[in-house]
Amino acid sequence: MPSISSYFSLAYLGLLLPLTIVVYAAAPQKIRRWALLIFSWLFFWSISGKLIVYLLFSILSVHHIGLWLSMLQEEGDRLLKAADRGERKALKAQCQRKQRMVMTFGACLHIGILLLLKYGPFFVLNINRVFRALGLHVNLTVPSFALPIGISFYTLQAVSYLFDVYRRKIPADKSMFRLALFMSFFPQIMEGPICRYEDTAGELWEAEPIRFQNLVFGAERILFGAMKELVLADRLNLLIQNVFTNYDTYDGFVIALSAVCYTLQLYMDFSGTMDIVIGSAQIFGVTLPENFRRPFFSRTISEFWKRWHITLGTWFKDYVFFPLSMSKPLKKLTSRARKRLGNHFGPLLSGSIALFAVWFCNGLWHGAGWHYIFFGMYHFCLILIGNMIEPLVLSVTGKLHISRSSLPYRCFQIVRTAVLVCIGELFFRATGLRAGFAMFRKIFTNFTLATFRDRTLFTFGMDQKDYLIVFIAVLLIFVVGLLQEKGIAIREKLAGKNLAVQFSAYYALVLFIVIFGAYGSGYVPVDPIYAGF
Repeated sequence: MPSISSYFSLAYLGLLLPLTIVVYAAAPQKIRRWALLIFSWLFFWSISGKLIVYLLFSILSVHHIGLWLSMLQEEGDRLLKAADRGERKALKAQCQRKQRMVMTFGACLHIGILLLLKYGPFFVLNINRVFRALGLHVNLTVPSFALPIGISFYTLQAVSYLFDVYRRKIPADKSMFRLALFMSFFPQIMEGPICRYEDTAGELWEAEPIRFQNLVFGAERILFGAMKELVLADRLNLLIQNVFTNYDTYDGFVIALSAVCYTLQLYMDFSGTMDIVIGSAQIFGVTLPENFRRPFFSRTISEFWKRWHITLGTWFKDYVFFPLSMSKPLKKLTSRARKRLGNHFGPLLSGSIALFAVWFCNGLWHGAGWHYIFFGMYHFCLILIGNMIEPLVLSVTGKLHISRSSLPYRCFQIVRTAVLVCIGELFFRATGLRAGFAMFRKIFTNFTLATFRDRTLFTFGMDQKDYLIVFIAVLLIFVVGLLQEKGIAIREKLAGKNLAVQFSAYYALVLFIVIFGAYGSGYVPVDPIYAGF
């Protein structure tokens, strides 16, 4: 099988996906699940080669550790049932301690592999810098590891599975191949979404026959995602690459424009990928969780992150924030702080500790670099400040008789949130933390509109037609998002129209991609951005 560079590549859309559909549709029910698993492993092999051993090791270890936990739980239940009432409390604590040790071992094993492969060089480089600052003549060798694509995503799925078995939320799966299909399913192995076992494993293993409506809805979503990538994300890449690489030669306006364009590119690339991923899964009757819910309609940063990369946010909430905030030390701190600081600021004290851990991990999860950690801390501070000043905002808006539900106030909140997000993405995309601060400083110290006069905007491989196409595509996506925000199910509405209307819509979208897509001579397809995280 040819190497597959992204979900937008011809190898995926023109070969792997259609071939899988044909084989899946022709196979009997008991063979379909195996077809999905084999094609999933072929897909992973095509993008990572021999590094597939990491995925196979993760599947094997998670399966056995899950069964180990299940065995300890069954043994503990038998012992508790046979024990006297006076012995049960101590026995229960002993059994839970064993289970917790096994679960911790499994989680640390997988997180440890991720840390070693992805962050080992970063940690060693910074340790060497500390040694030099202390005047110590120690220079550790910086390791170099080949990193399999998607390891951050399937590692979090593996850890969530172990946690859920430990919590008895799900039973340990006795079938290693069912667990393998859950962790390897080819549409989501590269960039997510981060699935939970109870949500997708059953549907995958049932391998229902392909239904016409699923095929149509899946194809529609794939087309819409391809439009986001080919018309917008790829077209903006030349401008973004040029400005972020040579930021010192441009003024503040160009840098601000590039920050907005990168935010747009990142959203179109990642949400477009999710459209293709979720659409591909829908063809096989599998419902993957949504990863985006129109984030740029958000009124606060906190709401934005409930709408952007939703599965990562809920993973951190369920497996980092809640365990920390509900731990005994933080519960005691909350109780004491509530007495001294009141019902609003008291819980914020301990909650901010858990929130800090979430956003530190969130920043580091995206990459091994200080600008990623700064990105996490930036959003931590924004969310914390927003929580702290909420009573003040309520008081001020009340005294000024400003309706928080009015359209002007909502628009103000949406624009403010979008500006804050673009600032964060500026640091996220910068080549380093120093470069990020230098670019941010230029926006305020060297902001001019001279680029409109000297045609600098047309020196990045984009002319007036390109900017017009970007505007039209963004407007189209905005209108679709606005309709969805109002609860209008566009695909269901279209399905209710006659065939002439349906095919007209399909042809219009295909022609829009073919005519205005950024491909061919002079364009370099963008590597999948989130696959690198």
